[in-house]
Amino acid sequence: MKYIFFLLSLIVYGLQANAQQALETVDYVQPLAGTQTSRWFFFNTATRPFGLVNLSPDTRTGGDWNNGYLYDDNKIRCFSHIHGWQLYGLAVLPFTGTPKGELGMDVYQSQFSHQDEIAKAGYYAVKLKTYGIQAELTSSTRVGMHRYLFPKDSIRGVYFDLGATLMDKIQTAELHKVNDYEIAGTVTMASTMRRPKPFTVYFVAQFSDKIDYLGKWQNKVKINIPKDSIAGSSIGAWLNFAPSEKPLLMKVALSYTNENGARLNMKTEVPHWDFDQVVAESRREWNGLLNRIEIKTQDLQAKQRFYTDLWHALLGRRTISDVDGSYCDNTGLTSRIKQTRLNIHGKPYAHYNFDGLWGAHWSLSQLWGLAYPEIVDGFCNTMLDMYQNGGLIPRGPSGGNYTFVMIGDPAAPFFVSAYHYKIRNWDINLAWEGLKKNAFLGGIRDHAGYEHNRNNPLGGGMTYYLKNGYVPEDIAGDGMHKDGASMTMEYAYQDWCLGQMALSLAKKQEAKEFLKRGENYKNLWDSSFRLIRPRQIDGTWLKDFEPIGTNKEFATKGFCESNSMIYSYYVPQDPWELIRLSGGDQAFSDRLNDQFVKGAASNYVVPHGLHGTAWIDFENQPAVGMPWLFSYANRPWLTQKWVHAIKETLFTSVSPQDGYHGDEDQGQFGSVGALMAMGLFDFQGGAAQQPTWQITAPIFERITIHLNPDYYPGKTFEIKTVRKTAKAPYIKSAKLNGKNWTSAWFDHEVLTKGGALVLELDDEPNKQWGIDRKPE
Repeated sequence: MKYIFFLLSLIVYGLQANAQQALETVDYVQPLAGTQTSRWFFFNTATRPFGLVNLSPDTRTGGDWNNGYLYDDNKIRCFSHIHGWQLYGLAVLPFTGTPKGELGMDVYQSQFSHQDEIAKAGYYAVKLKTYGIQAELTSSTRVGMHRYLFPKDSIRGVYFDLGATLMDKIQTAELHKVNDYEIAGTVTMASTMRRPKPFTVYFVAQFSDKIDYLGKWQNKVKINIPKDSIAGSSIGAWLNFAPSEKPLLMKVALSYTNENGARLNMKTEVPHWDFDQVVAESRREWNGLLNRIEIKTQDLQAKQRFYTDLWHALLGRRTISDVDGSYCDNTGLTSRIKQTRLNIHGKPYAHYNFDGLWGAHWSLSQLWGLAYPEIVDGFCNTMLDMYQNGGLIPRGPSGGNYTFVMIGDPAAPFFVSAYHYKIRNWDINLAWEGLKKNAFLGGIRDHAGYEHNRNNPLGGGMTYYLKNGYVPEDIAGDGMHKDGASMTMEYAYQDWCLGQMALSLAKKQEAKEFLKRGENYKNLWDSSFRLIRPRQIDGTWLKDFEPIGTNKEFATKGFCESNSMIYSYYVPQDPWELIRLSGGDQAFSDRLNDQFVKGAASNYVVPHGLHGTAWIDFENQPAVGMPWLFSYANRPWLTQKWVHAIKETLFTSVSPQDGYHGDEDQGQFGSVGALMAMGLFDFQGGAAQQPTWQITAPIFERITIHLNPDYYPGKTFEIKTVRKTAKAPYIKSAKLNGKNWTSAWFDHEVLTKGGALVLELDDEPNKQWGIDRKPE
């Protein structure tokens, strides 16, 4: 037969180590890793890096958590085109037989088996057993492409379940037939608790074969009206096509601006009908980004895991602009179409939709800054677009509007690290203006989590912070995460970041003010516990203080999804003073080491929702920096030990059951896994005036970072290892650019000029290496 169903079946799914050289980098990505427990935006296959279209099967619908695709399910409810932060829409499914779309997905869903399934980066294939249909999916950035092979002599059908609840509800929808080969329409997502306004996606769907019949339903009832259109709530449609032994091809272009935007996206990205070409182009695009970091190893699973982590870091946050840079701004009273500025190559920046950057200073901002500086530029420009449109630099926009997800102003370390990495293709003066605004009354810190009130937000506690140098508990205001101790800790770090940027911009008075505010964490330091302890509104210590929860707490009082035993180490701006307050190098290291020993008993994670009970919690962001603190206490071998242990325990498997533990969070923990595997990290989040990289033992024989020549003067930076055994975790000696290197840190600027770091690794710690204390 001319058409082959499983296009990538020549790629052997059970790869053998001795066959690695025959594979392309994209083939090591394992999209099914961690899908036994999932989140709406987690599993995507037929999508490009940061794609607007995220075409994937859904086995569960009706929520964010444990929805989308879950590996243990055996029925596919639909293929939907959007899996983003608070974004969803356009559910379709091919079928045969009597149309039953009006009865809902519970009735028309299809059985499937993993034996008949292929999931690759940019491509998905499955046999829908209920209908005997072989389905394949791929995409460009803004166009989804389907190829369906139906049983011989069957009437071919496709459902468009426009009003179906996906991650959340659909407010209204519309569909109209354009001609015998094309339909178009809209789907408007209802507002959610996190995204406060509705958001509309426009679609144009074209077919390779003539549409024989357009059927419609509303409110679970088929309707017979002569018009080739339907509009309203709870609506859907089905299309019938004549029998054929050839596959039915369908292209679906999306836009958040208007129907013409969808047409432009279709015309620009997929003007043809060559499905295989789109797959090949997707593979080429993924290879281009994944190959920025080239690794050499004989460990197949380690290679699969590394590129799966890297893939997640380039996947989860979504483009919402058209190919010409048009996007929908939803920050005002009405939606407005805006335009992004051009990048250094004269092409429009993408405008992004993304979950919060909360904790990204220990993950995405470092990985992107290292290997993908152009992406950092893009996100900076998105946030400045929103500042100009709506008056605030956001901390997690969705649907062109603010969500006020989590707490604080995580954009501050993101911008400051970008500036100090010398990624600066954004308006620096405008950024400083917006970041400074966020650090005072009237800024984004005023808002607690999801506190959408723009008139008088109180939940962020900034009045208290500016007056007293801390945020107490039980303050007024709406929203979630009104956790004063956590807000104080994060505000203080963000203030220090702004102080670092002010120094670089020669703003001496502002630098002095922000650096002083960076010490505010001390206002919650209880020397009797040597821990951060919340205060009450009257300034007294919180009574019945619990450093760690003992009763299945989501969080202990005062702490955002965490506890004092974790947040007490959240001082990236001044780890040296933290160590002094904790009793010095020995006392600090002993207590921290004891926590890791206790955390090892639960594999360094706790179940999602029990963060208050964790000694160590690599299922959530606040704990991520902890293992790198030992080096500041002149115990770099303990940093090496625990980073290796966490990597081996949590960031090794690629199975659906153990690939990711809890919330991977749109590339954040993929980034952590990748950084651990490379042996590079910066506890200060890249925000210092002279950012550095802290060295631990990489897991590979060689790592080659191909530096972006638009940003960095060097061509490549290589990390080579000579190890006693395959799992040797300790650094015995090092050479940087041919010279003996005895420090656990080296400057980012050294890396960007190109060169080589050679590490001799051993099974026993060398307690004399790396003990040159990093200058304060």
